[in-house]
Amino acid sequence: MSDLTPEELAVIASAFDMAREGQAEELADFVDSGLPVNLTNEVGDTLLILGAYYRNAEVVRALLARGADTSRVNDRGQSAVGAAVFRQDEQIVRMLLAAGADPGLGAQSGHAVADYFNLPEMKALLSEAAAEPGDAVP
Repeated sequence: MSDLTPEELAVIASAFDMAREGQAEELADFVDSGLPVNLTNEVGDTLLILGAYYRNAEVVRALLARGADTSRVNDRGQSAVGAAVFRQDEQIVRMLLAAGADPGLGAQSGHAVADYFNLPEMKALLSEAAAEPGDAVP
């Protein structure tokens, strides 16, 4: 049983909604006020994974700027980069890779998703990043 009050649970739930809905500024304020940047929900999704999955580049940018861990995977083995590859969001994939995300991490990694769904553009993007390990990806 949780030691959190109903009000605290509501705040936490709203943070996940903000990540899904693209409310980057509000979510950044929550994190700046003490909400853990790597907060996970009941299935292991982090705010970063949800931001990536729902194609909210500003959320991803804000969370990365606050130290979000790109190496977290949810209970299904999905990472933020895997979610961004699935959604075919080049901008978010590039941001995550630039922040050090490992495209091979997790059972449903970026590479695995690109292979399984036959996403040649995403495969090329991941290969490009691997070929230039010392270069920053915008």
